[in-house]
Amino acid sequence: MRWVRPQDLAWLMLFGALAVASPTRSAAEFQLLGVFGLFQVIEPRVPFFSTDRGNLAAILLKLVLGYLLMGVSGAISSSYFLILLVPIVSTATMRGALATALVTLLAAATYLSFLVFLDWGADTIPPDQVRELCLRLLFLGIFGFLIHQLGDASRAQSRRYREVAEQLAAANRSLQEAEAAMRRSERLAALGQMMAGLAHELRNPLGTMRASAEVLLKKVSAENEVARELAGFIASEVDRTNSLVTRFLDFARPLQLRRDAADLTEIIDAAVAELERREPRFEVAVYKNYSPDVPPLPVDRELMQRVIYNLLLNAAEATPAGGAITVKTRPADGGVEIAVIDRGSGIDPAHRENIFNPFFTTKANGVGMGLAIVSKIVSEHGGTLAVESEPGQGSVFRIVL
Repeated sequence: MRWVRPQDLAWLMLFGALAVASPTRSAAEFQLLGVFGLFQVIEPRVPFFSTDRGNLAAILLKLVLGYLLMGVSGAISSSYFLILLVPIVSTATMRGALATALVTLLAAATYLSFLVFLDWGADTIPPDQVRELCLRLLFLGIFGFLIHQLGDASRAQSRRYREVAEQLAAANRSLQEAEAAMRRSERLAALGQMMAGLAHELRNPLGTMRASAEVLLKKVSAENEVARELAGFIASEVDRTNSLVTRFLDFARPLQLRRDAADLTEIIDAAVAELERREPRFEVAVYKNYSPDVPPLPVDRELMQRVIYNLLLNAAEATPAGGAITVKTRPADGGVEIAVIDRGSGIDPAHRENIFNPFFTTKANGVGMGLAIVSKIVSEHGGTLAVESEPGQGSVFRIVL
C-alpha cells in the first residue's frame, strides 16, 4: 500500500478548506476538523475498521465528531449540520437499507439533541426556522436514501462481476482440462497406432522363438540340464513378452463394448473378491460404502470389473500393511460416481498429469499400461476418470459414469 494516496490528499484538502471557510474560526473547531480529516485518511488503512464491529465503531465515531463540531460552531444553527452525511454515506455504501435508515435516524436525533440545551423560557424558534429545521432533516433522509440506492446498485454490480469472474475462472479451468485431455488423446492415438504395428510385428518372431524353445526341450537329453534350463527360460520370457504384447494390443485396438444393465455393487464385489484371490500378499482391508440410490447402469461388466480391479490393485500397492481401502458409490452430476480411496503414499504432483499415459510408471517392475487401459475403458463408456492425491496422504480415483 502506498504511504500517501491521492484520496488522502483530497480528504485533507477538503477539511482544510472547511477550516478556511469557517465563519467562527475557533481553535476547537480547527482541532475537530483536523481529527475528522485524519480519521478519514487513517480508516481505510486499519484492518479493524473493515470488520463489522470496526465499521460500526467508525460510524459512531464520525457521529460523535460531527456532534462535537456542531456543538462548538453554533449547535442547532451550525453550518456544519451536513457533516452528519459522512456517517450516513459510510453506512449506505457498506450496509443495507435497515442499517442506513437506523444511522439516518440516529444522525437526525443527534442533530435534534441540541434543542435540549435551548432555554425554552427565553428562546423561541420562529416558524420559518422550524421549516428550515425540517428541511435539514429531510435532506439527511433524502441523501441517505439516494446513497443507499447507489451503494446497492454498486454492490449488485460487484456481485455480478464476481459471478462473471468465477464463471470465467471455471471456463478457463474447463478449457485447460479439455486441452490436457486433447493432448493426452493425441498422444494416446499416436502411441496406439505405433503399438498396434509393433505388436503385430513382434507376434511372429515370438511365436517362432516359443516353438523353437519347445523343440529344443524335446531334442535335448535329460542329462543336459543347463540346455534344458536355458530353453525353459526362453519359453517363460517369450510368454511374458507375449503377454505384454497382448496388453499393448488391448490398449491399441478399439473396444467392443457389450453393454447391459448391471448392478455396480456386484461388479465391485467381484473385483474385490478377485483382488483377494489373486493378490493375498496385500494385507489391506477393503471397505465398501455403497449408496442405495445408485441405479443399474448399461456397462460392459467384464471391462468395468477390470477397471475396478486395476484401481484396487494400485491402491493396495500404495497402502502399507494393515491399511485400508474404501470403495464408495454415490449419485453425482446426473450419473454415478465410483471412488477408490486409499491412505497410502500418494502421487507426486509432477507425475499426476502423466499417470494415465502408456509406459509411464514409477514401479520397478511395472510397464505403465494399467491406468492407461483403465482410462481408455472409462472413456469408451462415455465417463470421466480423475484423481486427487497428496504425497503421504493417499489418493482418490473418481470414475463418473
